[in-house]
Amino acid sequence: METTKSLVLLCTVLAACLALAAAGWSPGTATFYGGDDGSGTMGGACGYDNLYNAGYGVNNAALSTTLFNDGASCGQCYKITCDRSRPGGQYCKPGNSITVTATNLCPPNYALPNGGWCGPGRPHFDMAQPAWEHIGVYQAGIVPVVYQQVKCSRSGGVRFSIAGSNYFLLVNIQNLACSGSVAAAWVKGDKTGWIQMSRNWGAYWQALSGLVGQSLSFAVTSTGGQYIQFLNVVPSWWQFGMAFSTNKNFVR
Repeated sequence: METTKSLVLLCTVLAACLALAAAGWSPGTATFYGGDDGSGTMGGACGYDNLYNAGYGVNNAALSTTLFNDGASCGQCYKITCDRSRPGGQYCKPGNSITVTATNLCPPNYALPNGGWCGPGRPHFDMAQPAWEHIGVYQAGIVPVVYQQVKCSRSGGVRFSIAGSNYFLLVNIQNLACSGSVAAAWVKGDKTGWIQMSRNWGAYWQALSGLVGQSLSFAVTSTGGQYIQFLNVVPSWWQFGMAFSTNKNFVR
């Protein structure tokens, strides 16, 4: 009797652990775009422009509105596995997963029922073709997947790309490790205190201040909760269109 109870308890614990392990995965779908070299994915709604310069490369994806979250998901990483258990799963490449960075928005197409695959309420990834072909057979065009957000691995430090005008600073914050995305940002000129920035669009953060001719420092809180100051990373001779890399990145 004690042996039976122990076995039941063990099975219950194992079931609970398996359920917990599976809880991080969610069902979705995935298509591809951008050509077989991924060149058509450069740019996008996050504002990263050249994805290699921004630290992301070709393993990227446009997210449906549900996942994109008005740009708050820009820079986040998702591990995607083709789901052989669902209709269309015969086109999966078994045993393969791929981690992609969110760099673009896949907008709804209201010429299709419910806005198509990227319509409201649908978790969908329109992946760069080379990344998609790692998990799916080209002829399928679309495959069922399971996905989960994971920590991002990045090379080098956080990068700041400068845009705007004489009275308006627009900064694209790139190459964040770990959570991958920005929760809050501040800028400081050599003649100002810290100025809180607000999200403009995608990964762009804005300050309604004239900072031309001043060296710039930034402070960033990641969505993982870590706060870092990047002091004097932009020299006073900066011009709009320039980008500046740092030697610091996020660790949690």
